Amino acid sequence: MKIEKELVGTENVLVDLGFEDAEELSVKAVLAVKLNDIIDRRGLNQTEVAGLIGMTQPKVSQIRHFKLQNISLERLLQALVSLDQHVEITVRSAGRSKRRGITVAA
Repeated sequence: MKIEKELVGTENVLVDLGFEDAEELSVKAVLAVKLNDIIDRRGLNQTEVAGLIGMTQPKVSQIRHFKLQNISLERLLQALVSLDQHVEITVRSAGRSKRRGITVAA
């Protein structure tokens, strides 16, 4: 007789994979998706982007390939601002739902 075990995950695949900084990486990923979308829409190459956002081309390459562990959240936010975006951060009580955490909409 085969016993099947149901695997229960969270809403965050990075948590499920055991990343210690899963919540921060999730936020960075959303911001990187937005950055990459802007770069693609504007038809910019990595060198052009580096000049606009004040990063090196290798750092831009990391963003383009979603290798975000060595890029701070602050740098991603500043990069968006440098590309004429408005970044707004809102802090509010988790309330009765007790749903703490970070949510990013881009």
